[in-house]
Amino acid sequence: MNSKSLVESKPLLQVSNLNKHFAVRSSFGRTRGQVKAVNGVSFDIHTGQTFGLVGESGCGKSTLGRSILRLVEPTSGEAFYEGTDILGLSKKELRSYRQHMQMVFQDPYTSLDPRKRIGYSIEEPLLIHKKGNKRDRMEKAMSLLRKVGFSEEHYERFPHEFSGGQRQRLGIAKALALGPKLIICDEPVSALDVSIQSQVINLLEEVQEELGISYLFIAHDLSVVRHIADRIGVMYLGEMVEQGPAETLFADPLHPYTKSLLSAVPIPNPRAKRERVVLSGEIPSPLHPPSGCVFHTRCPYVMETCRQVVPQKRFVAPDREVQCHLYDE
Repeated sequence: MNSKSLVESKPLLQVSNLNKHFAVRSSFGRTRGQVKAVNGVSFDIHTGQTFGLVGESGCGKSTLGRSILRLVEPTSGEAFYEGTDILGLSKKELRSYRQHMQMVFQDPYTSLDPRKRIGYSIEEPLLIHKKGNKRDRMEKAMSLLRKVGFSEEHYERFPHEFSGGQRQRLGIAKALALGPKLIICDEPVSALDVSIQSQVINLLEEVQEELGISYLFIAHDLSVVRHIADRIGVMYLGEMVEQGPAETLFADPLHPYTKSLLSAVPIPNPRAKRERVVLSGEIPSPLHPPSGCVFHTRCPYVMETCRQVVPQKRFVAPDREVQCHLYDE
């Protein structure tokens, strides 16, 4: 889907000014402050599109994904799925909507009951949502096992009998059981070997092409995100500092933090050279974030206004957004 059609079409998921703040309490129960894990994040995901979300560990990527599904309750903001505000749904209504939105976790072993056979784990979402009879659920599980590269004989096995990469494919099968339109992939390949990563990524792309599923793909490996994402959002200390089409963002990064991340990506050609942008200083504490721009303590282009004024999000092109004083009018 090209950029023009994305702008004109209606998003499948529309997140607007989403916030998730955690209260930090002392040993006496008093509130010491708040950690703004997700702070005013907005983005859209269209049907059949993959939105890659990148950033350093602790920047709020996983919390954002879990907030959208309300696995953790957001503090404020809006998240519209096909025009319905997910955050305004009751628990009963949300349960029905979760059929359309599923999650693939970083460690699939935690989402597979070690005491249950694989067939049951894949059938469990169908059982919870009362889909079909016992025979229908078994046939669906067998079909999903074949789709992710297994045979029917694996139906009776336990999770510990599979490798990490195999368990991740089983996690994808479980996420597909209810026929969702949106899957949030929370660093699904970060714990896998490089060769196994490619297998899982290829499987996700095949499923997307066949079923038209949309992904929110969370990762810290930019080379992986570049391979699968149509659009990329870059997070730093809870804020989305830049987003745009994947190829455009890689070819011409705007935010200094994005430039630093891309400069650290290895180049397979030993003769190729790239200017390295090295950041100085430590990541600020999310409990006590810096004033002004949250990145100014590490930014090589810092100006006086960066230390005092929070930069506004600006569209430098119809499909490119950046939050940086370098692009002030």
